[in-house]
Amino acid sequence: MSLPKTLAEDVARNLVMVARLLDEDPEQAYAYARIALRLASRVAAVREAAGFAAYATQRYAEALAEFRASRRMTGSVELWPVMADCERGLGRPERAMAMAGEPEVQKLDKAGQVEMRLVAAGARRDMGQIDAAIVTLQSSELASSAVHPWTPRLRYAYADALLAAGREDEAREWFGKALEADKDGSTDASDRLAELDGVEFVDALGDDDEAAEVTAPVVAEADDDLDDFDDQDDDEDDEDGPVKA
Repeated sequence: MSLPKTLAEDVARNLVMVARLLDEDPEQAYAYARIALRLASRVAAVREAAGFAAYATQRYAEALAEFRASRRMTGSVELWPVMADCERGLGRPERAMAMAGEPEVQKLDKAGQVEMRLVAAGARRDMGQIDAAIVTLQSSELASSAVHPWTPRLRYAYADALLAAGREDEAREWFGKALEADKDGSTDASDRLAELDGVEFVDALGDDDEAAEVTAPVVAEADDDLDDFDDQDDDEDDEDGPVKA
């Protein structure tokens, strides 16, 4: 609303494309974010979108700078967990851990606090502290039977940490719980369970089928040529039999 109408529409269109492409084509989303940033760098939503696009393409230093700029503009703490995760991406897990103990965490909503817990556990693992990561994830949210949007990821992270600690039976149990809560397929818990159970997936599309798929269009294009050949050489066809594709 702080921009002239035409400029606001141009910026909005680019932000829409960032949102649409962020998961499927993060590099393209990043390109749209850069355009929006050039047009309206003083708009907090633009800085936040640019941050997420940079984060999705593993440009962590750039993402952190954009998130910090957005936070300065809005005063909001909601980006605190992803800022801490950028520190992890930059190879500074100790800074992520320090952020997990800052007062800002207490101002986060429940989802934000769970996200911060996930980041802190990841930082512990980055530092080789697997047991500490497991303890970090143990919480009332993990023990709850209620399912929230963050439940599958929390259970999955706990299962993965258990597996890293060599506690395979417990890991299998928690991968199962993650899968049970994961209605949208946000994790690969089913694949991890299959790996633990020794199930090997085989591509149902064999080499012959792939070859058939590749050559099918060529055969289809050749049909007209075969028809012309048949019309021009009926006598020869009668003597030698039909031409076989």
